Amino acid sequence: MRAKLILLVSILGLLSQPAISSSDTGSKTSKLFFPYKAIYSTTWKKGVSFEVEGMQVLTKEQDHWFFEFKASTFFASLTENVSFQLIGNQIRPENYYYKSQLLGKKREAKLTFDWEKMQVENDIKNKPWKMDIHEKTIDKLGIQLQLRQDLKANREDLHYEIADGGRLKYWTFARIGTQKIKTRLGDLDTVKVVRTDSQNNDRESVFYFAPEYDFLLVKMKYVENKESYLLEIKSIE
Repeated sequence: MRAKLILLVSILGLLSQPAISSSDTGSKTSKLFFPYKAIYSTTWKKGVSFEVEGMQVLTKEQDHWFFEFKASTFFASLTENVSFQLIGNQIRPENYYYKSQLLGKKREAKLTFDWEKMQVENDIKNKPWKMDIHEKTIDKLGIQLQLRQDLKANREDLHYEIADGGRLKYWTFARIGTQKIKTRLGDLDTVKVVRTDSQNNDRESVFYFAPEYDFLLVKMKYVENKESYLLEIKSIE
């Protein structure tokens, strides 16, 4: 049971999407994103439904951006944030922070990116160490902004290098077409995307992004070891 709760919280963190403060809507780069607050309903195959409110905020001060995601339920809470610069259309993270609490157990991690030395310092449980990174290495929160922007730009190469857990991980996605789906927002035309690096006979992740809502994620299906999880958009403010 505990492993399933961890997965549900992780899915919500993975799928958070950005919002932008109204004070930034006049800048050139701020037009990439629009303000909103989204609520998703998550259901796993045993029929237990968890309704989780996740809030995301993207703000800008001079050339520095700050993106934060928060979600909580009666059994868990999750906070993630990252400060970064936008170099062209590429996100370059500076400081990433993660904190979760599940059934009383806490986890905290900090990553500090040094682009002059091309290194990132990982600090987990107050035990820092450094590792080398590459030009387009990104954090696991900023990838959500990057993937969304790449879909909007109609890019086919959706390959990403993620600094996470003290090592570099490689996430790949593929756009496999369009599909009209039913949601609580009404029938929506969506872009269907699958994660390809983790696909095997026991695991599958499928995402549906709605161009009408600035490529907001409106549905996700996740299957692993014959257990299925469904995340759907409930409302947008």
